Amino acid sequence: MSGQANSWDGILDPDERIVWQGQPDARFRFGLTDLIMGAFGLAFAGFALFWMIMASHAGGFFWMFGLIHFAVGLGIAVGKPVGSWWMRRHSFYSLSNKRAFIASDYPIRGRQLRIWEIGPDSPIQLIDGDPQTVNFATEQRRTAKGGTTTRDIGFEGIHDGRKVIGLIRAIQRGAA
Repeated sequence: MSGQANSWDGILDPDERIVWQGQPDARFRFGLTDLIMGAFGLAFAGFALFWMIMASHAGGFFWMFGLIHFAVGLGIAVGKPVGSWWMRRHSFYSLSNKRAFIASDYPIRGRQLRIWEIGPDSPIQLIDGDPQTVNFATEQRRTAKGGTTTRDIGFEGIHDGRKVIGLIRAIQRGAA
């Protein structure tokens, strides 16, 4: 237990304590959007492969220009479901009596800890299902066209969402 306490040194306030920890459900999921994108990606990769085979008959290395298209097609086909699965396996959630923490450890981006204060006016939402999602904040993001969009922030894909939303309500009342 002392190892866990030391990992929070410098992060938690002196009067703050962890009340819940969890991780997203790491099962591999493949939905309708993944199926559509997968079909498109495989068609794209298949055409690139066909093009490379035809170009190779001309001799030389011109056929190699198709490799990037082939790789992009495969990336489209498997990128989202595999990427989402990988991100869930490397994300960790914690809730203290004051704040919500989302930690991640992704390739290229590295280790990251994002923190949100939980206050009486924090917008909370339970999205029921198997698994559940508990949203506790929103953030504005710029779009490519110069506008903004709002994105929900929360503990996605957890199995004890009702317990977590109860804890967040207690924090909002000052009872945690």
